[in-house]
Amino acid sequence: MTLQETTIAKLQQLPEPLLQQVSDFIDFLNYKQQHSINGNPQGEVAEAWARWFDAVERLEATPIESTSDYQKLVLSKYRQQGLDL
Repeated sequence: MTLQETTIAKLQQLPEPLLQQVSDFIDFLNYKQQHSINGNPQGEVAEAWARWFDAVERLEATPIESTSDYQKLVLSKYRQQGLDL
């Protein structure tokens, strides 16, 4: 008996709710295989994210100039309370 035949025999013995789970898992395996074949292995994706995070960490944040008296008063009040904005 081949692996395929053995697997089909096992599937035929499963109750309906478990068959849905097996079907979902087969879909997942197919999806995973297709995406690894198309040149998107997990390692490349992880490297791309790591490069993106490194680039974001190097971005320079510049404070926004307050444009109104109200904003200046609010910032002054927060600074008096020890908050650094």
